[in-house]
Amino acid sequence: MSQADILVLYYSRYGATRDLARMIAEGIESVPGVNARLRTVPPISTVCEATEPAVPKDGAPFVEYSDLKECIGLALGSPTRFGNMAAPMKYFWDGSSSEWLNGALIGKPACVFTSTGSLHGGQESTLLTMMIPLLHHGMLMMGIPYSEADLMNTSTGGTPYGASHLAHADGRAPISAEEQRLAKAQGKRLAQTALKLIQG
Repeated sequence: MSQADILVLYYSRYGATRDLARMIAEGIESVPGVNARLRTVPPISTVCEATEPAVPKDGAPFVEYSDLKECIGLALGSPTRFGNMAAPMKYFWDGSSSEWLNGALIGKPACVFTSTGSLHGGQESTLLTMMIPLLHHGMLMMGIPYSEADLMNTSTGGTPYGASHLAHADGRAPISAEEQRLAKAQGKRLAQTALKLIQG
C-alpha cells in the first residue's frame, strides 16, 4: 500500500505551535501507511507588496491549495489571537473558495490544535472557531476523547476539542509530557480514522 498524506497545517510565530504540530505529525506517522505532510502559511502584512520569499528559509514549506485536495485528512493549528486563529491562517482559509466549490475536503476527517501564552488565553474558543471553516468545507471534526487519561490530569494544555499547549508569556515553555501524549494521541486517532474512511 502506498503512503497516504495527512496535512498538518499550522502557523507559528515563536515556535510553540510548530513544535505541537511536530508532535501531532509523530502521532500520525505512528500509523502504518500514513505520512504527515507538514505545511505552514506565510505571515501577512498591512504593506501591499510581497515581504516574504516564495520559499521559507527554514521549517515547513508554505501550503498550496492543492495540498487540501491531495490529503486524506487535516490537522489545523494556530496560536491564539484574542480567542481566534491568527490572521495569516484566516487569510489562507478566506482564499479557499475554489476548494469549497469543488468539494475538495468533503468527508475528510479533521482536528485542530493551538498554543497560548496563558492558561486562560482563549484555547477553547480558538479551537472551536478554527472548526468553523472546516465545517463549511464539509469536513468531519474530531476531538480528543476522555479515554485519554491526560485530559483529566493535565495542569498545562489539553482539551477535548483538540490538543493545546501553554507556552507562557515569553512563548518558551517546553511542551509538557501530558501535552505531548495528547498531541500524539490526536494525530494517531486522526490517521486511523482517515485510513478507515478511505478503505471503505
